[in-house]
Amino acid sequence: SECTKKPEFTPSRLVVKYGDATSARCSLCESCSKDIFDLERALGDHTTNGTTIVWKVKNMTEWDTTPMCYFTNATDYQCCTILPITVYKPPNRVSISFLNHTGPMFMGHDYTLQCEVQKVAPVEKLSVTFYRGQTALAQLQSNNKQKKPVTEIFSLSITPRKEDNGLQYWCEAKLELGPEGPELPPLVTSQRATATVFYKPQLESSSHPDPITVTVGNPLQLNCSAAGNPGPSYFWLHSLHRLSTFLDGLLYIKSVTSEDEGQYVCMVSNNLGYINVTFNVVVKSEFKLQTVLCFFLLYLNL
Repeated sequence: SECTKKPEFTPSRLVVKYGDATSARCSLCESCSKDIFDLERALGDHTTNGTTIVWKVKNMTEWDTTPMCYFTNATDYQCCTILPITVYKPPNRVSISFLNHTGPMFMGHDYTLQCEVQKVAPVEKLSVTFYRGQTALAQLQSNNKQKKPVTEIFSLSITPRKEDNGLQYWCEAKLELGPEGPELPPLVTSQRATATVFYKPQLESSSHPDPITVTVGNPLQLNCSAAGNPGPSYFWLHSLHRLSTFLDGLLYIKSVTSEDEGQYVCMVSNNLGYINVTFNVVVKSEFKLQTVLCFFLLYLNL
């Protein structure tokens, strides 16, 4: 803090990929030319031209290095500046899996997704995003300060919905290296894990009137179609008698008679559960206009 004219590095920070070449320049004040000045480094070479020191590295092989440029004045007071360097390495591989689980999932149950990022540095600059389809679920970061490459596992709890059946889970690992880093941040994605979600039958159609009134001779259609995984099976009853003519959740009668009146029950089931849907059908007799006219003329004659 007592140094009024500290050495200055250009650039003031470095971000370099492990194994790449890099360089920086340290400039000292003109009045410091009579002082003792130098650059301390763990690797590379440096040259001095006046009060400027140029440091060059052909191959960055240190994970944690901070060159220091300094000068010592006539009173043995030393002023120094360090050059912060971030040495990075993209992950070897990124993979996604479920913790202690394989096979289908069940709607409403809790599961843990794991994203494993192998041999990445520095891990504290890593950002991991979990996705379901194209929807980002969460973004996680590490508190690990290790500079050398490490393998880190990131976890996320999920509760599958029926809408998630067939969607793909995946994760993305990105090194956030700041403005000094590469224009396109290093990014590696995992494979896709397709979700199979099992759930009990759920009705697809809206509610129906109760009772359902239909006139003799008109068609009748009852619908109890449901979604479920595994696919549901259907069982129809009419006044406690089993019906054999139906198409899954759709029961169709082309021309209703009085015998079709009564209660219909549709039973929908898979190995996770079942639902019953009840239809109360009332059949009205056909009342033709001619009959109404006859009664009206008879009334006039009276």
